[in-house]
Amino acid sequence: MKVSALERATNYVVLVFFALVVLGPIGVIVSLAFGPESASVAREGFALHVENFAEAWVVGRFGEYMTSSVIVAAIVVVIAVTCSILAGYAFGVMRFRGSGFLFALFLLGIMVPTEAFIVPLFFDMRSLGLTNTVWGVALPQAAMSIAFGTYWMRAYFRSASLSIIEAARLDGAGSFRILWQILVPIGRPAILTLVLLTFMWTWNEFLIPLVMSPSGTVRTAPLGLAFFQGQYTQGTALLAAGAVLVALPVVVLYIFLQRHFITGMIEGAVRE
Repeated sequence: MKVSALERATNYVVLVFFALVVLGPIGVIVSLAFGPESASVAREGFALHVENFAEAWVVGRFGEYMTSSVIVAAIVVVIAVTCSILAGYAFGVMRFRGSGFLFALFLLGIMVPTEAFIVPLFFDMRSLGLTNTVWGVALPQAAMSIAFGTYWMRAYFRSASLSIIEAARLDGAGSFRILWQILVPIGRPAILTLVLLTFMWTWNEFLIPLVMSPSGTVRTAPLGLAFFQGQYTQGTALLAAGAVLVALPVVVLYIFLQRHFITGMIEGAVRE
């Protein structure tokens, strides 16, 4: 089907417009992060103030907060992805009574917002002695991520080639071997996409760390940025530098996993 020059130009105009809408605020934040801290310094001429990042890192204690975020994200990703692969394989490949009802229970984890259960969850965690701990912050997020992860991996396993699974069973392979030695290597794009999404959601989570660590013992990077904003309401350069520091790990991880992420999203779009 041939596309006219007018239609092609219209498509480019629309794409450029939405790209500017998305990238515009990011460009403003980055320019502020490298800008002067006060107007008096700005009159001296154009210069990149890289020292804003070092000052924001020290004053805002982002080293401590980002370490907490990395630990929490690592725990959540390992638990959520492993459990999602196992549950997705069970719902996608195995046939057992009550699978539809159990899968519907998993979907409730996607439908119910965090605000609906955060208060009773806090009292449960406090009774178990898990508040103000890394596990108290990580376990609820892992449970929430398993709900989507199970749905994601079930869609992948249901679209896997049945001939490969049947051939492996004829060769004497059990369910464990079929999963980890055959289906998991083939589904690497889908799994890495799930890893990236889980890491991004966990890294950006604000409410659960705020509620589950009332004393501030386990304060993650987004939470630390919010408290940093309260201390430096006028220092836009330091605030912007802190925002860039908090967003940088997700951007770097996406750059490394970009090819697998796009492949996984495209494969997920044509599956169940």
